[in-house]
Amino acid sequence: MASAATAAAEWEAAARKVLVARKPGFGLPTACPTCLPVVLYLRMAQVPFDIHVDTSFPDAEHIPYVEFGECVAFNNEKGGVIEYLKEEKIVDLTSKLPSDSYSDLTSTKAMVSTWLADALQYELWVVTDRSIAHDIYYSDLSWPIGKILHWKKTRDVKQLLGITKLNAAEREEEIYRNANAAYDALSMRLGDQAFLFDNSPTDVDALFLGHALFVLNALPGTSTLRSYLQNYDNLVNCAERLKVQLMKIDSSSAGSVSGSGSSDPSSSSTPRKGASSGQSYKPKPKAKKERTEEEKKFRRRTKYFLATQLVAVLVFLSIMGGADNPELDDEYDVEYED
Repeated sequence: MASAATAAAEWEAAARKVLVARKPGFGLPTACPTCLPVVLYLRMAQVPFDIHVDTSFPDAEHIPYVEFGECVAFNNEKGGVIEYLKEEKIVDLTSKLPSDSYSDLTSTKAMVSTWLADALQYELWVVTDRSIAHDIYYSDLSWPIGKILHWKKTRDVKQLLGITKLNAAEREEEIYRNANAAYDALSMRLGDQAFLFDNSPTDVDALFLGHALFVLNALPGTSTLRSYLQNYDNLVNCAERLKVQLMKIDSSSAGSVSGSGSSDPSSSSTPRKGASSGQSYKPKPKAKKERTEEEKKFRRRTKYFLATQLVAVLVFLSIMGGADNPELDDEYDVEYED
């Protein structure tokens, strides 16, 4: 309780909050489908904040994260940034909903967070070509590093979704069937309202809007998921209307973009404390002595990151050396450019 009270006090005292996210793209303030709902949630809550771009750790699970005062809320702790802000009673858009709406809100949120999230992951990492994911996550890395990281992520997503060579067709059908059912349910719930619940924004609206805007703006015209979403006019119209409203908010009051993942620790958007699995309340360093320690830590991280890149290149080259092995290509679906 003490840490929660401290975090709430720090939030109130902070003149502006900082959201560290991945870079913008596709006409969106951030091209990352994980970061986008956090941006939208803060804008729906009319929170003044700045967006700092992190390009140093392209596949880091702690991004996005929010810095405010002496605290940091990471994506990989306590259910993510939005859940943290709700649990700590810092920013909770659902607090004013009638109590009888909570069960519907919970089930709707579960549907968006599972069926739609799985479908988006499937399209981004399995169905589409590498260009979209590369632009979001790996374009600032060297070609072999980006390629091997993309290959690893694709394999991880297939494992997460339970996709194998034997059930690929069945799983694809199930993923798209669930996504279409989710769109249908959301369309019925939305009707002609401005938001999904009682004409006021909630975290579910932010999650769905982030999903919808990414599908409509980032996925190609040949996308099956995009075509399913476009069958529901009220969902598309709602997404486009809210995009105009939320993206037109003056940058001085809610979300200007700055920073580029500098290697200078004093200006870098990397976390001031490493993301851990136990807490979401993180004290930020104080005074110059702590900043010096941060520099040392950042240099160690940089050396480690470069070492892992070198290992990744060696692994990639070894895979290319076995490219004429048909069993390897078949098992991992590795494709090589001429």
